[in-house]
Amino acid sequence: MIPRPDPPRSPAQLVAHLRTGGPALVAMSGGVDSSLVASLAQEALGDSALAVTLAGPAVARSELDRARRVAEAIGIRHRVADADPLKVAAYRANDADRCYHCRVVETGELRSVGASVGVRQYVDGVHLDDLGDDRPGLRAMDAAGFTHPLVWAGWGKSEVRTEARKRALPNWDQPSDACLSSRVAHGDPISADLLARIERAEEAVRAEGFRRVRVRVRGGAARVEVDPEEVGRLSTEPLASRVVAEVARHGFAPVTIDPRGYASADRQLPVLR
Repeated sequence: MIPRPDPPRSPAQLVAHLRTGGPALVAMSGGVDSSLVASLAQEALGDSALAVTLAGPAVARSELDRARRVAEAIGIRHRVADADPLKVAAYRANDADRCYHCRVVETGELRSVGASVGVRQYVDGVHLDDLGDDRPGLRAMDAAGFTHPLVWAGWGKSEVRTEARKRALPNWDQPSDACLSSRVAHGDPISADLLARIERAEEAVRAEGFRRVRVRVRGGAARVEVDPEEVGRLSTEPLASRVVAEVARHGFAPVTIDPRGYASADRQLPVLR
């Protein structure tokens, strides 16, 4: 366990910490946490910092596009690399350790990229608030030698948002996201076709003006989640019927709207009999 400083370390200390580690690879998604680490690494190391975003069947195109825009805004060197966890049977089976199997594949690709350019440290956007839950993916990141600068600094989500806003990162207030596989109930097999249908369904709902959308699926059924404060609008007609029909058009039935709204931990859909 990394000691938690009290009070948290400053941005300047975090930059100095990254500088001492030498050339760095930042595992950068389109989210604010890893984007902030990329910004700090760019300040610390300049051209010796490389941000790598992984593309694959569980990564939405919108997240890739956002990562490209953020990397350009930061000015950091950026590369997109392919990683396909679907080649692993245990990942496709979608048990409780799905994220572990995914991260093993992803970190292998990241380490390969890093080795080709002489990287000495591998860093990610994990922060203190990520440590409270069981995170199989985090175990895989640790095993692959990734370090967590935000944890070292004693930062949680609040500090991340504050610093990202100060740095004018374009995604500083972006809602947290997760891979498309997180929408599939454990025990239901994952396929490229299913992930693509989920992505298209979420894009359709998002096009109605919702910032955060989850289309969670189980056994062919789908449940649509938006932020709790937006559930009222989603539930009004004719919008509700239009959204249900649009999601159903992508091969899901029945389709329901969750009256409770988005939850970071998946509330499992009942098994249909």
